[in-house]
Amino acid sequence: MNNLKNKKVLLIICGGIAAYKSLEIIRLLKKNNVTIKTILTKNGSEFVTPLSITSLSQSKVYQDLFSLENESEMDHISLSRWADAILIAPATANTISKIANGNSDDLASTVILASNKKIFLAPAMNVRMWEHRSTKENIIKLRNFGYTLIGPVVGDMACGEFGEGKMSEPKEIINSLENYFGDLKKNNKLKAIVTAGPTNEYIDPVRFISNKSSGKQGYEIAKSLSKRGFDTTLISGPTHLEIDEDINLIRVETAEEMFQATLTNLPADVAVFSAAVSDYKVKEKSEIKIKKQDNLNLNLEKNVDILNYVSNHNSLRPGLVIGFAAETNNLESYAIKKLNEKNCDWIIVNDVSKSNIGFNSDFNEVSIFYKNNKSDKISYKPKSEISDEIVEKIIDHLN
Repeated sequence: MNNLKNKKVLLIICGGIAAYKSLEIIRLLKKNNVTIKTILTKNGSEFVTPLSITSLSQSKVYQDLFSLENESEMDHISLSRWADAILIAPATANTISKIANGNSDDLASTVILASNKKIFLAPAMNVRMWEHRSTKENIIKLRNFGYTLIGPVVGDMACGEFGEGKMSEPKEIINSLENYFGDLKKNNKLKAIVTAGPTNEYIDPVRFISNKSSGKQGYEIAKSLSKRGFDTTLISGPTHLEIDEDINLIRVETAEEMFQATLTNLPADVAVFSAAVSDYKVKEKSEIKIKKQDNLNLNLEKNVDILNYVSNHNSLRPGLVIGFAAETNNLESYAIKKLNEKNCDWIIVNDVSKSNIGFNSDFNEVSIFYKNNKSDKISYKPKSEISDEIVEKIIDHLN
């Protein structure tokens, strides 16, 4: 099945010896009945010509940020809205740095900054440039922005060196686009619910019981599900995080509010319960502020167990129920115990006793325990990449 048929792709060609491969990318896209528009950067024009691009794409090549001919069209807006996806190939170290830091001094970077579409990058640079700390930090930023990298690969380079940094072959790049649009088509009828963040359980109008959850991992999972085509609802406790417009965001504060929002949005195909729901709430909240006193006794009661309720419900239970466990010790035994007691399909556990992962960090490492007694570990990396791997496993499971 040709998932690229009738799609619209904006190709951005940057300066680098790998730019010659962009001509083959255009040829393959046209072969797959893709409509192409091209932006050629100033440095890119040192390697390929507008004439060669036009002859293959059969469409105009855009180069100048301020063009009297197209001033009324607002190219940086119209091009970003026109495309179904944007492909930057080759994506040089300079371009990666520019867009990671929000710079927009030419048409290509301005279009990217103004875009609300899926963006793919095919990096191409010297191995030392790829391994430089600044490049690595920029790549983390772009992944967190939701950009997808295709490559680079290990191989011989034009400069005579060998290593990682070589641009992926055009066929591999086309396959990545094909898979992306295939996932959108396949998953767009599937509904996913994600809970994220802490809950606040009020003692009085100004004090509450809560925890250190930032919601970052749950938000990233919602983003990963959405970009793979799922109709995604994110039910979030109190956070300062932002989410993509195409995700249905429901903000709640207490465990009871999160529970009711979850029930309202069932049934679903997948439910990921990553929220750190407070285990207890005050039995009787004071309607006025409690004044300071030497001893304060709180009468607590258990909150509703959302994961347990949904996972054991006969008619509302999603096809795949995933719980989270934030632990400080005995991770495996506690995770397996929770998996069995809650009757969920997967439990994803992480160690929140470490300062560099888990709560409030942009990084994580997790272990996934499955109902069939198998397990996987996803090693230390940005939460956005952790989420992509989790969603990839979700898709494999559903298939």
